[in-house]
Amino acid sequence: MKRLILLVVVALVAAIYLYNASWRVGPPDEAELRLIAHRGVHQTFDRADLDNDTCTAERIEQPRHNMLENTLPSMAAAFAAGADIVELDVHPTTDGQFAVMHDWTVDCRTEGTGETRAHAMADLKKLDIGYGYSADNGQTFPFRGLGIGQMPELKEVLSAMPERRFLVNFKSREAREGDMLAQLLTRHPEWRGAIWGAYGGDEPTYRADALIEGLHVWSRRGLVDCLGQYLGLGWTGYIPEACRNTQVMLPINVAPWLWGWPNLLQARLHEAGSEIILLGPFGAGDTGTAGIDDLETLALVPPGFDGYVWTNRIELIGPALTGRPPPDLPAAP
Repeated sequence: MKRLILLVVVALVAAIYLYNASWRVGPPDEAELRLIAHRGVHQTFDRADLDNDTCTAERIEQPRHNMLENTLPSMAAAFAAGADIVELDVHPTTDGQFAVMHDWTVDCRTEGTGETRAHAMADLKKLDIGYGYSADNGQTFPFRGLGIGQMPELKEVLSAMPERRFLVNFKSREAREGDMLAQLLTRHPEWRGAIWGAYGGDEPTYRADALIEGLHVWSRRGLVDCLGQYLGLGWTGYIPEACRNTQVMLPINVAPWLWGWPNLLQARLHEAGSEIILLGPFGAGDTGTAGIDDLETLALVPPGFDGYVWTNRIELIGPALTGRPPPDLPAAP
């Protein structure tokens, strides 16, 4: 009897394995790997023990170039390096504009103080966004004085690069920001194609989704639900509702644990109207923005991957994938 039970269990496990084997399907015939450059070409930083309040400008690695995140030059350089989409961060200003800036306050990167959204755009333009950067624990500040006037308004970005595509990161949970983005595109329909997607706070993200047709959106809660439910039920071939018609941000070290990775999982998600955004390895203290940032991690991306790769080092990863020469970036100060 025990032998029979063992045989049944072995047969069941084998059946589940075979049903979820990636090799059951081949990679897409016309696989298209696309690149999302997080914040453009920018200064990278030590990611250990990050939280949402960490001042990353104070812990940058030794500069390789003089690009600062979320600026027009950094975005142009990212596209030149092979980016299909550039991710940027926005905050509403007191005069009704969108400032392109990552931090909730200006204290970390600039000589100013206070919440970013508590300033007028003209006042933000006076700040030096390179003021707070240091690679040696505050002994030197190599970018101080070089970032004056470089914080762009979203309209400047779209006016300068209307044919490019951008992913907007809402930093708050204020639904009005979704209204602001929709109103901007209503006034400037020529920029609609430039706004590929939006994510961040659920309220502005889903408000924008309701008002802007064809916008690519997702939420952190939805991603947790998607991955958790698929881990539990995906062996049956079931695709949870949270995984349907969305973008699934998937850390590359989590992906092998998902049923059918890579080919079968991609096929299942494509059939459900979804695409994968492949992130860097998930680790303790990860804020969700780890990227495919070195050639060793890039080698883990499976052949025939048909989705998006998220990177903080587009100047390295773009040329490695496309074969184009690395961009000619200005030297570090």
